[in-house]
Amino acid sequence: MTEISFEAGLDFARLMDRQDKLASFRDRFHIPKSEDGSDTVYLCGNSLGLQPTNTADAVMAELEQWRDFGVKGHFEGAFPWMPYHEFLAPAMAELVGGGDGEVVVMNSLTVNLHLMMVSFYRPTPERHKILIEDQAFPSDRYAVQSQIKFHGFDPDRSTCLLRPRDGEATIRHEDLCDLIEREGDEIALILLPGVQYYTGQVFDMAAIARLGHEKGCMVGFDLAHAVGNIPLRLHDWDADFAVWCTYKYLNAGPGAVGGCFVHARHGNAADMPRLSGWWGHDKANRFEMIHPFQASVGAEGWQLSNPPILSLASIRASLDVFSDAGFMQPLRRKSETLTGYLHWLLQEELGPAVEVITPAAPNERGCQLSVRAPGGKALFGKLDEAGIVGDWREPDVIRVAPVPLYNSFEDCYRFVTILKSLLDK
Repeated sequence: MTEISFEAGLDFARLMDRQDKLASFRDRFHIPKSEDGSDTVYLCGNSLGLQPTNTADAVMAELEQWRDFGVKGHFEGAFPWMPYHEFLAPAMAELVGGGDGEVVVMNSLTVNLHLMMVSFYRPTPERHKILIEDQAFPSDRYAVQSQIKFHGFDPDRSTCLLRPRDGEATIRHEDLCDLIEREGDEIALILLPGVQYYTGQVFDMAAIARLGHEKGCMVGFDLAHAVGNIPLRLHDWDADFAVWCTYKYLNAGPGAVGGCFVHARHGNAADMPRLSGWWGHDKANRFEMIHPFQASVGAEGWQLSNPPILSLASIRASLDVFSDAGFMQPLRRKSETLTGYLHWLLQEELGPAVEVITPAAPNERGCQLSVRAPGGKALFGKLDEAGIVGDWREPDVIRVAPVPLYNSFEDCYRFVTILKSLLDK
C-alpha cells in the first residue's frame, strides 16, 4: 500500500474521489435512497452487496429464454442452461485463485460446507477434532457440531476452539500456530475463515494450510467475507477445500447460489467419500441414466442438482463487473486506501470515543471495520435514521465496510461526520 497523507475535511474526500480510477463503477450499482431522495451511505456490502445495474437484464434474458424456448432453452440461446454453471467458472476461479476444474458454483454456503465435511472430515478415535474459531459464524459452528455428532463423537471433546487472549478481540497468529502444533495430532480438520465475520481480521491462509498439512490435518476455509474482498490464491496456498457465498462482496442478490473450491489433487479421487447427485455425474454419460455413480472430474463432481438459472444469471452479471474492473488487484489497492482513510478519520475525529477492533495493519484486514461506540445498538439505530446503512452484530459491534466497487471517500467522510454529531449529542 502506497502511503498517503490523509487530510480532514470534505474537500479532501472529494479530491480523492476525483482521482479514483475506479470511481465510475459506482454508477454501475443501484444505491438505495433516503427518504429525502438522496443516496444513503451504504456501508453494508459485507452483509448484502448492492445490485449491479446489469443484473435485471441478465435475469430477464433467462426469463425470455424460458418464454421463447421452453425446455429447449437447456441447449439453445446465448447462454444455454445445461452448461450455464460453466460460464461462471473462469471468472470465479480468477477471484479465488483456483485452477481449471477446481471451482464450481452450486448450492448455498452451509450446504457446501456439509458436503465438504462429508469428504474431508473423516474422524478416527485418535484424530477426531475440528479446529474452528470460538467466535465463528453460528452456522459454521452448527455445521461442525452436527458433523461431529453424526460421526458419534462428543462436540465438547472434538471441537478445538481458537480464542483471542483475554482482553483482546482478534487472534494472534503465533497463538494459532502454537495451537496447531500442540493439538494437531488429534485434529482431523482445520476450518477457519479467510476474513473473520465479527472482527474483520484476515487470516494467513497459506501459513494455516502449510502448518495443518505438516501435522496431517485437512484444511478448509469459509470465504464468505473474503471472496471479492481480498486477493485469494487457494490453489497456490494448497487449501484442501473452500466454500463461500455470493451475496456479500460478490453482489449476486439475497440467498444467491454459493461457490466451492476443491484442490486438484482431490478432484479425481474416486475413493473419496461424498454425497452424490445426478448433476455431479460424469457429463459424458449423465443422461444415459446409468449406475453406479461416476463423478465428474474436479469440483463439479460434488454437485447434486441442476442449479437455479435465475440466480446464476445474477452471479454472471456481477462477475462481468469484476472482470471490467480488472478483478482483485486494482480493487484491493483502492480498498486499502479507502478503508485506511475511514480508519484514519475515526481516529482523527473521534479518538478514544470509539474503538476499532479490526486490525490496523492493511494486510490483516479487508474492507470491513468493526467499531465499538458509546450507545451501542441505540446509536446504531440513530445512524440508520440518519441514512447510514451498516449492520449491528451482537453483543457490541457496528460493522461498516467501504466496498471499492461502489463506495466513495465522501461516503466515509459522511459516515464519520454523522457518527461524530450523534456522539456529541
